[in-house]
Amino acid sequence: MPTETSLPTPVRLEPGVQRERTLAHETRADTLTAGWRARRQSGEKHAIEDFLFTYYPIKPSILRRWHPGVGTAIEWPENRELPTRYMRLADGTITVDATSLLRDRARLIDFVEFLLTRTGERAARFDCFGLHEWAMVYKQDPEQIRHNGVPLRLSPSATDAVVESHRVGCSHFDTYRFFTPEAEPLNRLSPTRENQPEMEQAGCLHAGMDLYKWIAKLGPLVPGELLLDSFELARDIRTLDMQASPYDVSSYGHAAVAIETDAGKAEYVRAQRGFTERSNAIRERVLAVIAAARAEVASTPLDLPRDASVGAA
Repeated sequence: MPTETSLPTPVRLEPGVQRERTLAHETRADTLTAGWRARRQSGEKHAIEDFLFTYYPIKPSILRRWHPGVGTAIEWPENRELPTRYMRLADGTITVDATSLLRDRARLIDFVEFLLTRTGERAARFDCFGLHEWAMVYKQDPEQIRHNGVPLRLSPSATDAVVESHRVGCSHFDTYRFFTPEAEPLNRLSPTRENQPEMEQAGCLHAGMDLYKWIAKLGPLVPGELLLDSFELARDIRTLDMQASPYDVSSYGHAAVAIETDAGKAEYVRAQRGFTERSNAIRERVLAVIAAARAEVASTPLDLPRDASVGAA
């Protein structure tokens, strides 16, 4: 077990820089969550954007809370409550208590590190064409469809025909588990919670969106700016996800990416490649944060966990 004597002296952020970064972060977070907060008051639904706050149950207040990340100290009054339990107060500054955080969340952090490493190493695939959303409505009656307040672009029979005329190849378990029972056997892959680190690949839109989830779970280890970068990535991916879906999202101001056509497939893959680059860049930043935390406490990774609770959304 590492001791406090192994901790290097953190870099101390100048007060002016701290104030600037805090204000910029809070302003950015407020802008990103403004729509959701307004809809909470009005009761309005948004089939694209609400996903980021319902599937990922991360509160706007968490997004708004700025942290400088591991290895950086910021000013903090002695009588002020600490922003999280994983902070250390000394000499009027606070730093991340990486020792406690890595100890208490060891299984999670080991899993995230292993999953993101393997995902980045594996060749990205660009042949799924977003058919997962189609497989989620396959053979369903209109009242059964998840977003039944949003019309389909095609008739139910034509929607089913798109699924049947393609080779469905979803590699992401937390997407595949929402396939309709009739669509499940049409998937040529068999993703499970247990084989997730072996199946995940960077071309998958949902693997890119899930970076937001993993980063949020790392808490104050991660700079606040990286958390918001991952939220923006998830927002942009979610938009393409629904544009390429069988739903008509024109009422939200987005044109369809008609993946049932050759032109739509090409458009989808172009966007998918761009998101893969953005996702891999964020993966590298997350892995660098974990490596810095491990170096700070001279930690040795534990065995890779395999329980379902770690990988679940």
